[in-house]
Amino acid sequence: MSLRVALLGCGGIAARHAAAAKAVGLDLVAGCGRDMGRTEAFTAEHGGEPFIDLDRMIDATAPDLIIATLPPFNRHGEIEHVASRGIHLLVEKPIALDMAAGERMVAAAEAAGVVAAVGFMYRFGDAIRAWRAADTGPAGLYAGAYHCNALHASWWREEAKSGGQMLEQVIHQIDLIRHLMGEPDSVYARRANLFHGSTPGYDVEDVSAILFGWDDGRLATLNASNIATPGVWHKEWQVYAERMTGRFASWNEAVITPVSDPAAAITIAGDTNPFEAQLADIAAAIRDRRQPHVPLREGAASLKLALAARTSADARQEVRLAR
Repeated sequence: MSLRVALLGCGGIAARHAAAAKAVGLDLVAGCGRDMGRTEAFTAEHGGEPFIDLDRMIDATAPDLIIATLPPFNRHGEIEHVASRGIHLLVEKPIALDMAAGERMVAAAEAAGVVAAVGFMYRFGDAIRAWRAADTGPAGLYAGAYHCNALHASWWREEAKSGGQMLEQVIHQIDLIRHLMGEPDSVYARRANLFHGSTPGYDVEDVSAILFGWDDGRLATLNASNIATPGVWHKEWQVYAERMTGRFASWNEAVITPVSDPAAAITIAGDTNPFEAQLADIAAAIRDRRQPHVPLREGAASLKLALAARTSADARQEVRLAR
């Protein structure tokens, strides 16, 4: 019997999760939103019954897994409540806008004993997995970039609702840095709103740079903006390790080159859908009663680094990171 899945939040990213759920053979039974008209339109297109009350949805459809795609400002205990009802969870990033809220979610999920994952789907890409499987030696430098140019949803443009670009978008690569290099010891960052000061309701950064440091000398850099070519979402990163270098065009595409034999470079051109891979992993974790590949606690750990980077940028000074 396939797992029964419901969506909490029926916006743009929910559509991708709905498609992924169907692709991996899960049964999409419901969607819960704030507005019945919009929720009905969503479920008419993607499947399931529409609801605007979380408990009514749970009682009526008995989901095994709820995918929470609510914007971060609109989470007021729903994640903890779902866990308390014994329902497994996939929570979109960032899991919260502050550490206290994020830690409450993690504690509730762990106390309930449910499978709880965070939506850091980059980790499921073919190129990322190939790098992790290779004999790279320790990584000494990560250099990443994320650039776009869009107004996004109205809530995205308000720091009080989205957390800014660092928390809402750049956090994907912050998580990759942790995944590929481990926990840094310090962070220094800068950010500014250069070209959107006259845009109504836009108070988040549109340029930023982050430098993570390790006391043993390793470094990771990230630069990001929302002032690049409109309609183009550019992300890339390079990783320089003791025995390999990796140049990544996406989670599925990379050239991995042995330092000792550049002619033996390997080109990775995968086609894994990371949304599908993540849901397949969560379904297997529920079936096998194990932790998912990216547990919710990882969402709190990466949130901690993103918040520290934002704090550093606003104070214009280095921040030491407690382990």
